[in-house]
Amino acid sequence: MARIRIILVIVVFASLVAFSSEPGSGYTPMIAAGDSHVVGLRSDGTVVSVGDNSFGQCNIGDWTDVVRVAAGSYHTVGVRSDGTVLAAGWNHQGQCNVVGWTNVVEVAGGVYNTVGVKVDGTVVAAGADIYGQCDVGNWTEIVHIAASYDHTVGLRSNGTVLATGSNDDGQCNVGSWVDIVQVAAGSHHTVGLRSDGTVVAVGDNDEGQCDVGSWKDVVEIATGRYHTVGLTSDGMVVAAGDDGYGECDLNDWTHIARLAAGGWQTVGLRDDGTVVAAGTDIYGQCDVGGWTDVDDIAAGYAHTVGLRNDGTALAAGFDYYGQCEIGNWVDVTQISASGYQTVGVRADHTVLATGYDNYGQCEVGDWTDIVEAAAGGWHAVAVNSAGATIAAGYNRDGRCNVGNWTDIIEVSAARYHTVGLRSDGTVVAVGDNASGRCDVGDWTDIVQVSAGLYHTVAVRSDGTVVAVGDDTYGQCGVDGWMDIVEVAAGVYHTLGLRSDGTVIAAGDDAAGQCDIADWTDVQQVAVGMYHTVGLKSDGTVVAVGPETELASWNLVRAAS
Repeated sequence: MARIRIILVIVVFASLVAFSSEPGSGYTPMIAAGDSHVVGLRSDGTVVSVGDNSFGQCNIGDWTDVVRVAAGSYHTVGVRSDGTVLAAGWNHQGQCNVVGWTNVVEVAGGVYNTVGVKVDGTVVAAGADIYGQCDVGNWTEIVHIAASYDHTVGLRSNGTVLATGSNDDGQCNVGSWVDIVQVAAGSHHTVGLRSDGTVVAVGDNDEGQCDVGSWKDVVEIATGRYHTVGLTSDGMVVAAGDDGYGECDLNDWTHIARLAAGGWQTVGLRDDGTVVAAGTDIYGQCDVGGWTDVDDIAAGYAHTVGLRNDGTALAAGFDYYGQCEIGNWVDVTQISASGYQTVGVRADHTVLATGYDNYGQCEVGDWTDIVEAAAGGWHAVAVNSAGATIAAGYNRDGRCNVGNWTDIIEVSAARYHTVGLRSDGTVVAVGDNASGRCDVGDWTDIVQVSAGLYHTVAVRSDGTVVAVGDDTYGQCGVDGWMDIVEVAAGVYHTLGLRSDGTVIAAGDDAAGQCDIADWTDVQQVAVGMYHTVGLKSDGTVVAVGPETELASWNLVRAAS
């Protein structure tokens, strides 16, 4: 039940929430949001982070004496009290080459570049300069700066604004702005906060992200890829622009002291030091606390589905392709999810499917006599009562070539491959074998299989586990596992359910998806890209992932 790794593509960033005029001015708690990670500065000068760590952008646990943080698309930058700069994460274009910087008071991270304001008001830059976004060498009297995908914006001490980089959407047309106290740069738009609390914006407005002309009493602004948010003096938040992921659903936020936005997410720092978040860093795929009477669970890339004991279905999380539109399903006996697709088998052995259907992977309406189905994201596969298999959807690399399989009792599908378990305990696999994920021909005595994005995992009858494929994050590190009754393979992590109801995990834990050590009384597990779900014996559901970890932050407390 593996999930497709997409999104996280080109975005914008670093909404800094506090800035001052000189190094060494103290530790003020603040937050910054990248495309798929969030960074928090504690009041003791240490830094915490959560989210995607594919490029090491969250490897900041040893940072100390930090007074400012910023988040780029896939990198994190921090200013220390002595004016030097730290960086972690993606350095493909040299955006982390900041070791020699000194006397810096503020930084901002774009996708491919980093910019810093020095104590004398000049600006330094590192990284790609494809659009001229690093052409800041002649800027002076700068007190605040913002960086995005293709342009950089600087606020001068006299309240005027400079911009450099791509101006295809008019995002650099800020020459007439005056009386500005803060600037923010979205993917292709620029926003400015005036001293009177009103807001101006220029650039791309396809999603309404520049519709801020009526805002009043604003004390801080932040921008994501296609949305803009503003903090008002009463601690409330206003928003404009794309709300496809709930990044603008902020009406109930109160007592907010700082704001940050990045990509498709918005993060708020409350005045008590706790943090709230909305948008893609959460998706809602962990909002399962109220689910009851659940018999079966499955997890897609960023959505979770559950099958109740009355045959109805539940869903939470990302629903852009309709993968959560299962509220009217009835008489369902088995459910599966992968990528942006959900598939269900009914009691009459027909099949339902919803979600992304670009390759016909949801065209299963004529399937009959089905006892189990698996969603692969770009394809679907099922086994009938005779042990034969059928598939629909994208067939590149032969992932749907299961027509000659026989004696199958279980199937599992991932984006690139399909795996089948025979009644004699052997395993077959078809599809792309670039990482060795299909090298299962010598497996024997298998009782359950699970296909991850780049790896395959199986449980033997003696409770041990075998795995093949990509092991970059240690997701195949299952050699010592014992007493396992079920496994679930995700994109970069693997879960194992023990016979005593506890759970073990291996692989990527950047978003806390492997923080399951205290789970008990679990009878089934499912995994997404950044979240893990467990079904308990009482029919309730537990989950871990980005939302859970964010909720535990308190930035006014020192690290323990």
